[in-house]
Amino acid sequence: MVAFMKMPDVRLNPEKVLKEVSEIAEFHRIQGSRELVQGVEMLKEKPDAIGIENRIVSSSYDGETWHGTLASPLAWNPVYGELSYGEKMLTTEESPLLLMAHSPAGEARGELLPILREEDWEKAEGKIVLIGRDWRNAYKKANEAGAKAFIAYREGTGEFYPYIGLFLTKEDLEWAKIPALAVPENIARDLVSKALKGGVEVSLSAQVDTPGKEELPMLYATVGEPPYIVLSAHICHPKPGANDNASGSAMLIELARILNEAYRDSFRFGFAFLWVPEYHGTQAFFEKAKPDEFYVNINLDMVAGSSDRNGSTLMLVRAPLSRFSIVSGLLEHFIEQTNRKGKSFSGSDLPAMPFKAYPYEMGSDHDIFNFFGVPGTMPITWPDKFYHSSGDTVEKLSLESIAIIGNAVLATALALAMEEKEKLRRFARGYAMKVLGETAMNVDTEESEKLVMRGLARDSAFIGFELGHDFESKPWLKWKDRGILNERLVRKKGGNAEEFRKLTEDRKTYNQLHELLMLSEMLPKERAFRALEEEYGAVDKEKLEALVKMLLETGVVNISPS
Repeated sequence: MVAFMKMPDVRLNPEKVLKEVSEIAEFHRIQGSRELVQGVEMLKEKPDAIGIENRIVSSSYDGETWHGTLASPLAWNPVYGELSYGEKMLTTEESPLLLMAHSPAGEARGELLPILREEDWEKAEGKIVLIGRDWRNAYKKANEAGAKAFIAYREGTGEFYPYIGLFLTKEDLEWAKIPALAVPENIARDLVSKALKGGVEVSLSAQVDTPGKEELPMLYATVGEPPYIVLSAHICHPKPGANDNASGSAMLIELARILNEAYRDSFRFGFAFLWVPEYHGTQAFFEKAKPDEFYVNINLDMVAGSSDRNGSTLMLVRAPLSRFSIVSGLLEHFIEQTNRKGKSFSGSDLPAMPFKAYPYEMGSDHDIFNFFGVPGTMPITWPDKFYHSSGDTVEKLSLESIAIIGNAVLATALALAMEEKEKLRRFARGYAMKVLGETAMNVDTEESEKLVMRGLARDSAFIGFELGHDFESKPWLKWKDRGILNERLVRKKGGNAEEFRKLTEDRKTYNQLHELLMLSEMLPKERAFRALEEEYGAVDKEKLEALVKMLLETGVVNISPS
C-alpha cells in the first residue's frame, strides 16, 4: 500500500480504554433492562465531562413497538434465579446469566429430560427439558409440549454461563409461560449423564420484574458540523461482556476525546459518536436520523480479542460492493501499519496478530448504516472462545489489540478529515485497483468495476477530488421495509416465517440476501445477481430468488417502477 499515507502523531492510550471497559462491565446490559439504561446514563457523563455536545435519543422497550423491522422485546429485569439437583446449587449470585434473558417468572420441580433426538419431544410433558441448540425455537416447542421449565446450554462454553436471549414480545406471552435458565456446558453434561443413568430431579426458580415499559437509550455525540464520519458501538450485552462489547463502547469514549481535541474548523468532516443497543438501537436511531448527514461509518465491535481467545484473529469487514468506499481501504492500510511486531529474516515487518480483510459480512451495527446508504466497515477480533458467556471478563482483554485497532481507526478518521485531496485521490485509485484485482483473479469484474466507480464518485463528492463516475440506475427492486430481515417481520406481513427460517439457516445466504437487495436498488435483476457472484463467488440463486419472491409477496420489497 502507498507509503505516503502516514500515521498521525496522536495516539490512543489502550490503558485508558481498559479502564472504561471496567466501568461498563459492571452493568448487566440486557436489552429491555434498567441496567442498560443506567449504563448509558453513566456513559453520558464521559462526553459531558470533556465538553462534547451530546444527547440521549430514546425509544421504548415494551414488547409492542417496532424498531424498524425488529419487534421490541419486553421490558425485563432479572431479580434472582437458582437451580439445584442433588447437592449442587447454582444461583444468579455466581452469574446473572443463569436467568435466560427475557425469561418469564416461575418455579418448577421435576424430572430432567435432555432433548437429544427429535422424538424426545414426545416425552416432554411435565418434564424439565434440557436443550443445547436452536434455543428460541426449542423454547417454543417446550411450551407447546407441556414442559414445566426450560434449561439451555451452549457447546464450547466449558465452565462459563452462556448468554442466550429469548427476546420475547407481548404477543409471545400468549404461549411463552415457562421459566428458562442457562447453565454452563460442564453442568449440562453432568445433568445429561445423570439423566441417562437413571434420572435426575431438578428444582429451579426464576424471579423477574417485567414493567410495562423501559427506555431504549441511544447516546449520540457530535464534534464539528456535518457531514460526519460516524463511529458506532453497541453498549448492550450481559455482565461482564468485556470484549463484546464494552471494548468497542470504551474505545469510542477515548476516540471521542482525542478527535474532539484534534478537531479544527478546516476539517472537511465532523465526527459523530453513537452508542446503541445492538440493531434495535441503530434501527430506532435511523427512524429519526438524517442519513445524508453521514459520509461513512466505522463500527467498533469486539476490538480487544487476543490469541488466548481460541486463536483470535483480526478481521476487517469491508463495506459491501454496493456501498464501495475509500474508508475500508484506509482502515485496512492503517491496520497494516499498526499491526506490527518483530521482523522477518530479511528485515520486513511481521504482523502482531493474524489479519485479513473480508468482503462484507453481517453481524453488527455497520449493517444498518449500509442498508440506509452509508458505507459501513468494521474491525473485529474473531473467534472468541468466551463469546456471549460469563467468561468474557476484563482481565482477558488484549491491550495490544486495543492499540492496533484504536490507532488505525483514529488514523483513518483523521486522514479522511484533513489529508490532502491529491493523496486521498491517489490512495483511492490504488485501493480500487486492489479490490478489482482481487476479484479479477477469480471472476470477471464487469459489474464490480461499475460499482467501484460509483463508490469513488460518491467519495469524490464528499472529499473534493475527481475520481470515478456514476451510472444510470435501472433498479429491479425497491426495499420498502429497510432493516434486518427476520422471521417476525415475515410473519407480521403474512408470509411463511418457517420457510424464511429454513431458507436463511445458511448464514452466507442470509448475508447475501441483504446485499442483493442493496444491489437491486441500482441494477436490473440479472446484473444484480452477477454483481453478487463477483463479490462472493458462488451464490445459491434458487434460494435467493425464493426469498425475494417471499419478500415481494409480503410487501417488504416492491418491484421498482423505474
